[in-house]
Amino acid sequence: MDRRAFLALSGGAGSLTLGLAACADPRSPGRAGADEFPTDPDEIAALYADNIYTRLLGVRPHLPAHEHVSRLGGGRMAPEVIAAMAEANDFFVDMHELGRTAGERIADLMGAEAALVTSGGFSAMVLGAAGCLTGTDSDRVHALPRPTWDRTECLIQTPHRFDYDRAYRDAGMTIVEAAERGAFESAISERTAMIAGLAAAERQTLFAPPAPTHWAPPPDSTVMTNRELIEIGGRRGVPVLVDMASDLPTGVGLREYLEAGADLVVISGGKGLRGPQSSGILAGRADLIEAARLNASPNDGIGRGMKVGKEEIIGLIVALERYVALDTDEWVAGWTEMARSIASELSDVAGLRAEVVENTAGYLDVELTWDTDVIPLTSDQAKEGLLVGDPRLAYLMTIRTRCLREGEDVLVARRLRDFFSAAARGAGG
Repeated sequence: MDRRAFLALSGGAGSLTLGLAACADPRSPGRAGADEFPTDPDEIAALYADNIYTRLLGVRPHLPAHEHVSRLGGGRMAPEVIAAMAEANDFFVDMHELGRTAGERIADLMGAEAALVTSGGFSAMVLGAAGCLTGTDSDRVHALPRPTWDRTECLIQTPHRFDYDRAYRDAGMTIVEAAERGAFESAISERTAMIAGLAAAERQTLFAPPAPTHWAPPPDSTVMTNRELIEIGGRRGVPVLVDMASDLPTGVGLREYLEAGADLVVISGGKGLRGPQSSGILAGRADLIEAARLNASPNDGIGRGMKVGKEEIIGLIVALERYVALDTDEWVAGWTEMARSIASELSDVAGLRAEVVENTAGYLDVELTWDTDVIPLTSDQAKEGLLVGDPRLAYLMTIRTRCLREGEDVLVARRLRDFFSAAARGAGG
């Protein structure tokens, strides 16, 4: 499971939840160096049968009826991002100079003191933790991931734990966990190097987590907000890093936690920004960013293998500039429109119920449930059947269509309609 997917089992056999949105702006879906991506469903279906993946490797792409999940291909870059990367490929630059100037541009767009381009959100977490551990001490930089000094602990409130916080351990930190507010502040000591927060821990997600540490539980009186963590860190002199890697555009504002006083924030360069999937942003205090930079490529610290190509850096800058100028309210409203359309297309399938519901991010999802006497399928059987069909439709028990282009939503509805109708006929429904 990907922490950025908000995906989980919907509760048992005979149920399937669809979160319906649009990762790519359906109004500008084109491809660099090619004609605009078609919106006619039949033309799109033909592309799914004949494309670079099938021709070169025999790999069949799937309709992205899911969040922008890294292991299922991530997101889609905006066409101007792809064009910028293609142009950037034609030239050579000094990577130290490029990295610094790109960081300055990002900092300006985000209202931060400084910023660093990283190879994804996880890399930003590692490098942020490394910077908090080492400062600008070169001996400490080369000691990671086995620090020999005392201030090496990362304090996390239990509801803010998730699978990918192993990034802080990868940098050399020891994670200290506290469940309650009182215990949390009491856990701060001379060994505390950083406090880590998770943006998504503040708000209730639609789906229950499959394991206690996989994703933050719904917020309640015991869950500390990131602003509380920032206030405590500021008062106690401990830097606070907030991971908001996958929360744009609906979870948080681009500048929200920086303006609240966070020392560092982590953002994915792909996903909501629609930049390169393998890029990310670490932004915040200038001294901590400089420390993180010393640990990062092209230097030979712990982040040496976390390379970011010149093309990806340029693509990320273009994506961020595009995002800042984007009307995200209009963008999100399009997701809701798509949800209503798909629910309508599925409303008369025998035994199937398509219900439009509002999720905690403020836009509409479509929740599907079915009468197993009419459609004798479990969720796992539905998953397997949809994946082997034509076109393939992938989901992780819960389906979201953040990554669908205009026209692909029609294919998803058609595929679901055909699949569940056939299952009902096969059962004599």
